[in-house]
Amino acid sequence: MKDYKKYYIIQAPPEEVYLAITNANSISLWTGEDAEMSTEPGSEFSMWEGSIVGKNIEFVTNKKIVQQWYFDGQVEESIVTIILHQDRNGTSVELRQTNIPDSEFNDFVEGWEENYFGALKIFFEE
Repeated sequence: MKDYKKYYIIQAPPEEVYLAITNANSISLWTGEDAEMSTEPGSEFSMWEGSIVGKNIEFVTNKKIVQQWYFDGQVEESIVTIILHQDRNGTSVELRQTNIPDSEFNDFVEGWEENYFGALKIFFEE
């Protein structure tokens, strides 16, 4: 199992980035897919037609999101923590994901880079 940590710069204020990743309607705008999302701890979420599913653990409005992601063959909980920091260029997003299966690590990294934060960056730049 591997962990992943990376920082991304999104050209929008933290309040807008937080809304974009916690509101189902906003998620649909930048992913192009229906999403299920709630900011209620303990609620389950789904994105990209069920490609990403899990449970919401913690929310600090405009600052932090903690989720447990589910995937096949999961041995240990994979926890995703997204922390939003005000930055002179908008928002510095700190991403951490724990317990990614070794065999799927590169796919997860590519998904974060292209589909998740890549799409979010494009959404705010247009």
